[in-house]
Amino acid sequence: MFEKMTPNQRLMVAVVLSVIFFVGYTAIFPPEQNDMQNEANASKSVVTQSTQKKAEDTTSKLAGHKISKTEKLAESASTIVTTIKADDFILKLDTLGRIASKELLDERFRDSDDLHAQVIPNEGAKPLFIRFVDEKLNEEAAKIPYTASIKEATLKNGPVTVTLTQKLPELTVTKKLTFYKDGHYDAHIKLSKEKRYFVYIGHRPEVSKKLMAAAGVLVYTGDKVVHIIEDGDADERQTFSDVLLASAFDQYTATIFYDIGKDTSVIVDGDSKNNPVLYMDARPDMSFKGYIGPKEYKTLKAIDPVLTNAVEFGWFTFVAKPLFMVLLWLYEHIGNWGWAIIALTLLVRLILYPLTYKGMVSMQKMKQIAPKVKELQQKYKGDPQRMNAAVMELYKKHGANPLGGCLPMILQIPVFFAIYRVLLNAVELQGAPWMLWVTDLSRMDHTFILPILMGASMFYQQRLTPTNFTDPMQEKVMKYLPVIFTFFFVTFPSGLVLYWFVNNLASIVQQLIINRQFQNAKDLKEHIEKKKKSEKQS
Repeated sequence: MFEKMTPNQRLMVAVVLSVIFFVGYTAIFPPEQNDMQNEANASKSVVTQSTQKKAEDTTSKLAGHKISKTEKLAESASTIVTTIKADDFILKLDTLGRIASKELLDERFRDSDDLHAQVIPNEGAKPLFIRFVDEKLNEEAAKIPYTASIKEATLKNGPVTVTLTQKLPELTVTKKLTFYKDGHYDAHIKLSKEKRYFVYIGHRPEVSKKLMAAAGVLVYTGDKVVHIIEDGDADERQTFSDVLLASAFDQYTATIFYDIGKDTSVIVDGDSKNNPVLYMDARPDMSFKGYIGPKEYKTLKAIDPVLTNAVEFGWFTFVAKPLFMVLLWLYEHIGNWGWAIIALTLLVRLILYPLTYKGMVSMQKMKQIAPKVKELQQKYKGDPQRMNAAVMELYKKHGANPLGGCLPMILQIPVFFAIYRVLLNAVELQGAPWMLWVTDLSRMDHTFILPILMGASMFYQQRLTPTNFTDPMQEKVMKYLPVIFTFFFVTFPSGLVLYWFVNNLASIVQQLIINRQFQNAKDLKEHIEKKKKSEKQS
């Protein structure tokens, strides 16, 4: 069937498929629901669980996923015992021995309500929450509060150490936590007697999740493999060993455990919505490290190079990560993220030039022989086999490839999506200006100038590109494709729209050059034919 399609039909299919793949993710994985929708879904979940005779207990609520059958506990059971302040954040510890909240004070990090971002969600498990295998211990631990060695401290002259102590009837739990200005901390947990327990990394942050940005948990193991379980995919428990890093993340932020020990098992469970919940099988006396905050590459690398593996780019990480490193290098030399994006775009276009050039030349050749193809189709209308053979012979004679126009385009799609993920996930673009009206490359252009320029450039590029439509409907769809793209790009981050706009400009320049080459060749051929004709007449 594909062989019988015209080159432009194949191109049409490629474009439409890329649009569907590019935009359809939003429809398949819609944005997070508002409060009313969440309440409705929560009510529906309660009814379903009641029907299945399942009830959450204290530990289940605190852990964020189904564990046992006792009753739930009110959220008011925990109160703040220690507040740690720094230039960039405010962190609080509660009576349940957890990191209850972390507010980012950097003006770049604000939520949808334009408030300072809270990295740790209100609902679900929180970092450093302990769950015992013994249910009786869990019930006691939920009622007996931790006490703290200090109530408040400021990170100015150095790290601050807080000791949390919980005295249960059968044992004492001690958490010695040392916090640093860069957002990481050291943790030492000790039990007075041996009991099996788990330590939770906490539910993933909910600071930002846009479009195709991944969110969930990430486990980086000693074999250098990154395991990502996204929201909705945690339908079964998974256990990992030799873990170098474990992270619960959203688009820009993460809560991380690392340096946990080679023999420590890390477990991923699922909540009622199959969203992943991450925790580790702890020892009676263990030390590890943690980080809570933005996934800024330089910051993570300065703390510990292994943390850079928490900067993920989803399906296209193998292409996106090298591109991000190049973008970072360009920024370090240029000093502006907007111009770095433009430089990266031109660099990618330069690398892909042979591929795009071949595709454009092939489309020009197909356009030139299109009238002859149509003649053969009419001539052998009743004999498809002879028609296909004649058409293929014509392609061979003129050096045209039916797949030459769309295949290079399809091969470029992974690169385009990789750059998309880089620009979408790079927290460094938060609050980063380009010039004039573009003051934040991570947010949409509220003036709509960039999306309009992108759409206009796409329309002009389409006018320059050779076409050979035989179906009026296809021609109409292609005609309105720039309008469709403009509509979707209105809400995209300015950095991504800037990339696409510059990419279109580069395509226009390349197409103009190729069109001129073919026109010159055509003029030369006509000139030679006229000269020969003139010589024969004389």
